[in-house]
Amino acid sequence: MANVDLYALLEVSPNASPDELKKSYRRLARELHPDANPGNEQAEARFKEVSQAYEILSDPERRANYDRFGSDVGASGGFNPGSVQDIFDMFFGAMGGQGGGRRRGPQVGPDAEVSVSISLDDAAFGVTHEVSLTMPLRCMTCDGSGAEPGTSPVTCVECAGLGEVRRVRNSILGQMVTSSMCPRCQGTGQRIEHPCKECRGDGRTNQEQSLTIDIPAGVENGSTMRLINRGPAGPRGGPAGTLYVHLLVKDDERFERINDDLHHEARIAFTQATLGATIEVPTLRGTAIVDVAPGSANGTVVRVRDEGMTHLRGRGRGDLFVHLVVDVPTDLDETSIELLRQLAEHRGEALSEHHHGLLSRLRGAKR
Repeated sequence: MANVDLYALLEVSPNASPDELKKSYRRLARELHPDANPGNEQAEARFKEVSQAYEILSDPERRANYDRFGSDVGASGGFNPGSVQDIFDMFFGAMGGQGGGRRRGPQVGPDAEVSVSISLDDAAFGVTHEVSLTMPLRCMTCDGSGAEPGTSPVTCVECAGLGEVRRVRNSILGQMVTSSMCPRCQGTGQRIEHPCKECRGDGRTNQEQSLTIDIPAGVENGSTMRLINRGPAGPRGGPAGTLYVHLLVKDDERFERINDDLHHEARIAFTQATLGATIEVPTLRGTAIVDVAPGSANGTVVRVRDEGMTHLRGRGRGDLFVHLVVDVPTDLDETSIELLRQLAEHRGEALSEHHHGLLSRLRGAKR
């Protein structure tokens, strides 16, 4: 390391404080650590250099020698090949572990998925739904340990209970310490010498289970609920995985949902549209009275506040939008036809030359 700029390796200035050195080293070590870059020899070599640089500059005496002579000459003690991993473990607890070991412990169970169909009303107000699933659950015979009742798992001799094995390998830059899951105990740190006959040492068996799922008000079609620790059990007493509940909201012939608003088509007679009327429309909570203003055209929209879906996040509800569809009658009797003709004449509205033929067809349709 004599001809290498150690400060440049750590991406700090020569005047960097010990805290600045430590902060920069932590950042670089996380980025370059072999566990985060499997198979990347360039990152591995850089990690080695950065760790050596920090070991020198973090020691006041060795840093002073380096600043004075441009090297680590005269410092007591040489570079310890195993210290790169030790430094990293000291700062980061060996990638999340406690202390010097990275015991993996029982594995988390796999995730599972289930689809649940609900009505629009259930989506609006929330509902408690029961589902039955068959999935791996904790073995009732051995209580998830995997060992036959009356016996217990023993510490794995391969990894001494750590759940991982460490290996030292040589490279052009020195020795590198790597770790991997123990192949004998699969990372649990324990071995089963007398497997449970019911689960054959796995600690779980396929069982049918009924789950109660609380679906909140305001959910949308296609949304997914994530239920932690309610999925399949992990092997040998490991925590359960995550259950993903996919929600399918059924179509409702009364309404079309757009975000948290509902839309409804209300058919009215042309006389109601012309003269105005009071009509009743369905809502999620029953019915509502809507006033149709005189002269309402086809496609007029009337807004009914707070009769939409419950807001999933926040308070309140969406609105109901009533779309008026004006029906043009085709089953008029002779009296109605005559009245309409007189109305057209009174208003000075010209009728088609073929209106008599049209009226005849209307009469024929009625028959």
